[in-house]
Amino acid sequence: MTAPDFEDLLRDLTPQVLGTLVRRHGRFEGCEDAVQEAVLAASVQWPEEGVPDNPRGWLVTVAARRLVDQIRRDHARRERETATTAAEVVPEEVPDTDDTLLLLFLCCHPSLTAASQTALTLRAVGGLTTAEIARAFLVPEATMAARISRAKQRIRAAGSSFALPEGAEREERLRVVLHVLYLIFNEGYTASSGSELHRADLAHEAIRLARMVHAQLPEDGEVTGLLSLMLLTHARRAARTTAAGDLVPLAEQDRSTWERDLLDEGTALAKAALAGPELGPYQLQAAIAATHADAATAEETDWAQVHALYLILERIAPNPMVTLNRAVALAERDGPKAGLALLATLDGDQRMAGHHRLLSVRAHLLERSGDRAGAYDHYRRAAKATASLAEQRFLEARARRLQAQ
Repeated sequence: MTAPDFEDLLRDLTPQVLGTLVRRHGRFEGCEDAVQEAVLAASVQWPEEGVPDNPRGWLVTVAARRLVDQIRRDHARRERETATTAAEVVPEEVPDTDDTLLLLFLCCHPSLTAASQTALTLRAVGGLTTAEIARAFLVPEATMAARISRAKQRIRAAGSSFALPEGAEREERLRVVLHVLYLIFNEGYTASSGSELHRADLAHEAIRLARMVHAQLPEDGEVTGLLSLMLLTHARRAARTTAAGDLVPLAEQDRSTWERDLLDEGTALAKAALAGPELGPYQLQAAIAATHADAATAEETDWAQVHALYLILERIAPNPMVTLNRAVALAERDGPKAGLALLATLDGDQRMAGHHRLLSVRAHLLERSGDRAGAYDHYRRAAKATASLAEQRFLEARARRLQAQ
């Protein structure tokens, strides 16, 4: 087994082992430390001694012993005696159940902010180090460590049990889980700041976690839709930038470089997601992405269908970004003036005030309508409003082109 194979195996097993320990002992923070020590021991021993027949059981046993050692050091005799039984765990006694979904529910506890939910999910379920998460979100490691620590304290203070909630609460918590995975993927696909347009490691991690959830809830239309959306979007990544790292808009991308395997899988999942009795936002976004994937060229895109899907999405999940995207589709169907008229309805929305996406889309539609001066001004303003250097370069290049003309 190669080094990457070891890393993949340990990354897949880590949330399962952590889930097993948290289910048995609670003590989220102590369990996480014990699992990390077990993973470190495995990374040293397995390459030399070989992977055990039951690697998950091996990790659970080692982690449980580490946890017992912690308890012995930190707590009174009664707690030491209670925890002693954990040291007797053998691989054969490790249950076959995968608690990854339960762990995701715990990390996405409603008492946490979205930022804390995302960080804790990447740390506990994704297996990323605090330093890796900090680099991904461009904050100091100490800041991210404090955020994760506060998240664990909040969960402990909330007294959350390690069990799937029932009924409506379960549905609500699942939506939070999907939203966190969606945020992770979006940050990976289009970084909110920094010199790179995308961070493949975050996008890959979001897809991996979405596959985990889908494996446990294959009949859930929104879970299927989210995985489909990620795959269809991620399939375009090679075409999104030039060799120099400059952004390439969808209409100008070389579609032959889109990953056909991901497109096929994503399209099949999108169809499966739409077969359910209800429609949710991820299912509709997946259907929109599948419509783009069906077009061999940008000119062949069924913009009427894209617009209709955005109109439905806007009705069931109102959001200014949905309206913004519908304006783009409407402009393609009915012309730039129609798109600009719809954009005007967003001018009073404080969530969009000065947002670079609104400025850049308006610039594009003004350019198409023949208002070069207005387009130039909006491209410049959009470039100043974004923290992404790749987007800045693209928008400034558009402005320079208009200035030269």
